[in-house]
Amino acid sequence: MIEEYLKLGSINRLKISKKTPQGLYLEALDGDSVLLPNRYVTDDMNIGDEIEVFIYNDSEDRYVATTQRPIYEYGEIGIFDVADVTDFGVFVEWGMPKDLFMPLGNMKKRVRKGEKVIGKIVYDDKTDRLMLDSKLSRHIKKAKDYNVNDEVKIIIIAKTPLGYKCIAEDKYEGMLFDNEIFEDLRVGQKKKAFIKNVREDGKLDLSLQKIGSRDDAKEKVYNMLKEWGEINVTTKSNPEDIKKRFKISKKAFKSAVNELIKENKIIQEEGKIKIKS
Repeated sequence: MIEEYLKLGSINRLKISKKTPQGLYLEALDGDSVLLPNRYVTDDMNIGDEIEVFIYNDSEDRYVATTQRPIYEYGEIGIFDVADVTDFGVFVEWGMPKDLFMPLGNMKKRVRKGEKVIGKIVYDDKTDRLMLDSKLSRHIKKAKDYNVNDEVKIIIIAKTPLGYKCIAEDKYEGMLFDNEIFEDLRVGQKKKAFIKNVREDGKLDLSLQKIGSRDDAKEKVYNMLKEWGEINVTTKSNPEDIKKRFKISKKAFKSAVNELIKENKIIQEEGKIKIKS
């Protein structure tokens, strides 16, 4: 469905309304239009067609459309590479032809070119443009109305002694604990996670697996065995070997294997488990 109005910093579905020497003009339902420059126009784009584009500010702060996709959109928290430093702020890379500006007033601390900065893409109504804000405390809210195993999208923003600090749904602070992580993670990674607990301070305890669910582990083990036939890991194997191979805990692996054996789907022999033929 065509957008009611142009949405800066977001993917818009718009109608091609006019062709000009500079490119195609795309229109929202309220009649506002934006230029899609010729470098993004393809032969299969025709007047009346609906297409999806991203809208951002060009070098003169005008709205312009592109078929490119940014690394992050308006409202999202991400980790950005600093491309340039000025007396008024910094510019960061976000996958668009024009770098995103972060003014001094939005900077949590001074950064240098080549460094990374965590921030949220925000809208400045005074200048009608997008900018970055690294003062995340202004955007973090207390979580509520979540239940155990509710799914959320997260971005990992820091490694701590306890595990990995995350931002869930671009507005809630959360934590993945080391003793419950069974895969390699990195700062800046986007994942889906599940609510384990909502703390009194409004922060979230998170898990990469559903809480109390044995079916996921069982399905993972069985599917890998169907693919490989046999695997040199058993319920007596080192927890690190199990974690490396299956990305689950030894407890979950042992439960899954025992259930699969009871269901007569696999067998366990000395040093290996294998699919039952």
